[in-house]
Amino acid sequence: MREWLNDLPVEDRRVIGRDLAKVQFGWPIGLPVCRSLNGGLWEVRSSLPNKREARVLFGFHDGDLIALHAFIKKTRRTATDDLALGRQRLKEVTT
Repeated sequence: MREWLNDLPVEDRRVIGRDLAKVQFGWPIGLPVCRSLNGGLWEVRSSLPNKREARVLFGFHDGDLIALHAFIKKTRRTATDDLALGRQRLKEVTT
Protein backbone atom coordinates (compact mmCIF):
# COMPACT_ATOMS: atom_id res chain seq x y z
CA MET A 1 0.00 0.00 0.00
CA ARG A 2 2.89 2.35 0.71
CA GLU A 3 4.06 2.11 -2.91
CA TRP A 4 0.54 2.94 -4.10
CA LEU A 5 0.48 6.05 -1.92
CA ASN A 6 3.96 7.14 -3.00
CA ASP A 7 2.91 6.93 -6.66
CA LEU A 8 0.05 9.40 -6.12
CA PRO A 9 0.41 13.16 -6.60
CA VAL A 10 1.39 15.11 -3.46
CA GLU A 11 -2.04 16.72 -3.06
CA ASP A 12 -3.79 13.33 -3.23
CA ARG A 13 -1.44 11.96 -0.56
CA ARG A 14 -2.20 14.96 1.66
CA VAL A 15 -5.98 14.46 1.38
CA ILE A 16 -5.73 10.73 2.13
CA GLY A 17 -3.32 11.37 5.01
CA ARG A 18 -5.63 13.95 6.58
CA ASP A 19 -8.60 11.61 6.32
CA LEU A 20 -6.62 8.73 7.86
CA ALA A 21 -5.53 11.03 10.70
CA LYS A 22 -9.17 12.06 11.31
CA VAL A 23 -10.09 8.41 11.74
CA GLN A 24 -7.02 7.47 13.76
CA PHE A 25 -7.25 10.34 16.24
CA GLY A 26 -11.01 10.93 16.21
CA TRP A 27 -12.26 7.36 16.46
CA PRO A 28 -15.11 6.55 16.40
CA ILE A 29 -16.00 8.59 13.34
CA GLY A 30 -18.70 8.03 10.74
CA LEU A 31 -19.81 9.22 7.35
CA PRO A 32 -18.74 10.94 5.18
CA VAL A 33 -15.13 10.06 6.16
CA CYS A 34 -15.47 6.50 7.43
CA ARG A 35 -17.88 3.62 6.87
CA SER A 36 -18.17 0.02 8.06
CA LEU A 37 -18.00 -2.73 5.45
CA ASN A 38 -18.99 -5.38 8.06
CA GLY A 39 -16.95 -8.15 9.60
CA GLY A 40 -14.44 -5.74 11.14
CA LEU A 41 -13.51 -4.18 7.77
CA TRP A 42 -13.84 -0.40 7.43
CA GLU A 43 -13.12 2.15 4.72
CA VAL A 44 -11.73 5.67 4.79
CA ARG A 45 -13.44 7.67 2.05
CA SER A 46 -11.33 10.42 0.51
CA SER A 47 -12.55 12.87 -2.13
CA LEU A 48 -9.51 13.79 -4.22
CA PRO A 49 -8.97 16.70 -6.59
CA ASN A 50 -10.25 16.16 -10.15
CA LYS A 51 -13.43 14.50 -8.83
CA ARG A 52 -11.76 11.19 -8.00
CA GLU A 53 -12.50 9.02 -4.98
CA ALA A 54 -9.92 7.02 -3.03
CA ARG A 55 -10.64 4.30 -0.51
CA VAL A 56 -8.37 2.89 2.18
CA LEU A 57 -9.63 -0.35 3.69
CA PHE A 58 -8.60 -0.92 7.29
CA GLY A 59 -9.29 -2.91 10.39
CA PHE A 60 -8.17 -3.00 13.99
CA HIS A 61 -5.81 -5.41 15.71
CA ASP A 62 -4.86 -5.10 19.37
CA GLY A 63 -6.25 -1.54 19.37
CA ASP A 64 -4.17 -0.43 16.38
CA LEU A 65 -5.59 0.79 13.08
CA ILE A 66 -4.14 -1.40 10.33
CA ALA A 67 -4.35 -0.16 6.72
CA LEU A 68 -4.96 -3.21 4.54
CA HIS A 69 -5.61 -2.08 0.96
CA ALA A 70 -6.12 1.15 -0.97
CA PHE A 71 -7.41 2.03 -4.42
CA ILE A 72 -9.02 4.72 -6.58
CA LYS A 73 -12.72 4.02 -7.07
CA LYS A 74 -13.77 3.77 -10.68
CA THR A 75 -17.43 2.80 -10.23
CA ARG A 76 -20.17 3.46 -7.70
CA ARG A 77 -19.83 -0.01 -6.17
CA THR A 78 -16.61 -1.19 -4.59
CA ALA A 79 -15.12 -3.96 -6.71
CA THR A 80 -15.51 -7.43 -5.21
CA ASP A 81 -11.79 -8.08 -5.81
CA ASP A 82 -10.85 -5.07 -3.66
CA LEU A 83 -13.22 -6.15 -0.88
CA ALA A 84 -11.95 -9.73 -1.02
CA LEU A 85 -8.33 -8.58 -0.78
CA GLY A 86 -9.15 -6.34 2.19
CA ARG A 87 -10.97 -9.18 3.97
CA GLN A 88 -8.15 -11.63 3.24
CA ARG A 89 -5.52 -9.26 4.64
CA LEU A 90 -7.66 -8.55 7.71
CA LYS A 91 -7.95 -12.27 8.35
CA GLU A 92 -4.16 -12.68 8.00
CA VAL A 93 -3.52 -9.89 10.50
CA THR A 94 -6.06 -10.99 13.09
CA THR A 95 -5.37 -14.73 13.12
